[in-house]
Amino acid sequence: MNKHFKSYIHILILLATVTACSEKKEPEAEKSEPETAALTNTVSLTAAQIKTAGIQFGSVEMKNLATAIKANGLLSVPNQNKALVTSVTSGIVKTLSIQPGNYVNKGQVIATILNPDIAQMQQQLQANQAQLRLAEQEYQRQRELVAGNAAPLKNLQRAEAEMATLKSANKSLRMQLSTMGITPGGATIVTSIPVLAPISGTISEVIAQIGSNVNAATPIAQIVNNSQLHLDLFVFEKDLSKVKPGQLIHFTLTNSVGKEYDAKIYSIGTAFASQSKTIPVHAIVMGDKTGLIEGMNITAIISIGNSLLPALPSEAIVTTGGQDYIFQVKNQNEKETSFERIAVAKGISDIGFTEITPVKELKKGVKIVVKKTFFVLAKMVNTGEASD
Repeated sequence: MNKHFKSYIHILILLATVTACSEKKEPEAEKSEPETAALTNTVSLTAAQIKTAGIQFGSVEMKNLATAIKANGLLSVPNQNKALVTSVTSGIVKTLSIQPGNYVNKGQVIATILNPDIAQMQQQLQANQAQLRLAEQEYQRQRELVAGNAAPLKNLQRAEAEMATLKSANKSLRMQLSTMGITPGGATIVTSIPVLAPISGTISEVIAQIGSNVNAATPIAQIVNNSQLHLDLFVFEKDLSKVKPGQLIHFTLTNSVGKEYDAKIYSIGTAFASQSKTIPVHAIVMGDKTGLIEGMNITAIISIGNSLLPALPSEAIVTTGGQDYIFQVKNQNEKETSFERIAVAKGISDIGFTEITPVKELKKGVKIVVKKTFFVLAKMVNTGEASD
């Protein structure tokens, strides 16, 4: 009996030992599972998600960031592309067919001015023409008489002087009426004249209104033609020696960084601007001018060298875990787009662009997420947490 009891005790001890060992090993197995889970560098988004998030694509561009001078300035319109619309004579505004924002062509009627004195000028022209016809007839008569020795020469000279005076007055009246937009010698006498647009452009301001009393010194409206926008930059004295006519400028709007515009320097100032230690540099805006308006503040870089560096818009780069990344398009179809996360090293940044050095070579022209990149990163992080 003692022998059987001892055997039973040994079996219980053995079972307890096995159970304890198995309980210790299970947590270790559970603990090791997360360590073996592989981290992914890809994520997919549907076309609807891309549209809703406002994700935009671009590619790596070569930007002259390293050898450039940064400058601030303003957009301006040269004076020959701006015009005040005035009437050549005084009067009352009868009609006004424009409002701010309208585009007008050179010579287009934008208003009419009522002035009864214009009728008197036309009447004077008609009377002058009648007198001129009589003077011409008298001149011919005196010429024939003098030729036949039937009248003294002074009569012919008097008729010739009178005819010349009437011709001069006739020419003056015709020019005045033509300047007002009235056809000289017309059968109908008018009391209103058209006001024409002196240049093509956009109406920036309407000053007068119907019933306003205007004259040659009172503007009715202002027209601005943005087809030739200029940049007025302010460069510090220490950088002046590096700036030359013909150099290219890349600039963005100070309050709307993203879209980049181009310009070329055509003139460099020879005196300091007001009380600052900066010199004005003037450039002509080239290419697309959409969204540019006179008076906008801009931030520019003047290219002074030929060292081009690969760069992306700064918004294309996201940072997580102390590492900078970009997202390139790996596969794309109508329904879904898959992205691959690529580690990069950032270089210098300027006017919304940052130099990048990818840890792996990128294919030429590959699509890169350049806007709302943080949304792609957030989607990848959430996907990774869900898989865990």
